[in-house]
Amino acid sequence: MLSTKLNITSSGPLDIGVKSSYLVSQQYAFQILKHPENLDPDIEVVKLNVQPNHIHMVLVIPPRVSAAEVVQFIKTQSSGELKRKFPFLQKQFWGREGIWSRGYCVSTVGLNEKEIIAYVEHQDRDDRGQLKLAL
Repeated sequence: MLSTKLNITSSGPLDIGVKSSYLVSQQYAFQILKHPENLDPDIEVVKLNVQPNHIHMVLVIPPRVSAAEVVQFIKTQSSGELKRKFPFLQKQFWGREGIWSRGYCVSTVGLNEKEIIAYVEHQDRDDRGQLKLAL
């Protein structure tokens, strides 16, 4: 079976709330996004990096499933899980079903697979380096 490997980036609210809640919610988000419950067994999470305000995922998705369907499923499932686990998210997003932003970015992973996986793996280090720029 041919599959497409995709790099998906989406924004989220994990930097809100009390600092300790944020750290726990970021760790919990990693757990539920690494192995999303009821995800099609033919979809593989190759690499995951959860940041305070966005995530990066490298996924293998079979051609019979669209990237949009997978992103919608992962966002819906993880949003519900996070809101159940952390009541402060329910208060913060009162009146909204989801906690993730509507948008996302998807790109195929081709010949530069190693570079993209390294980028996703080290995204937090790259972000910290950008914050240290002197003006």
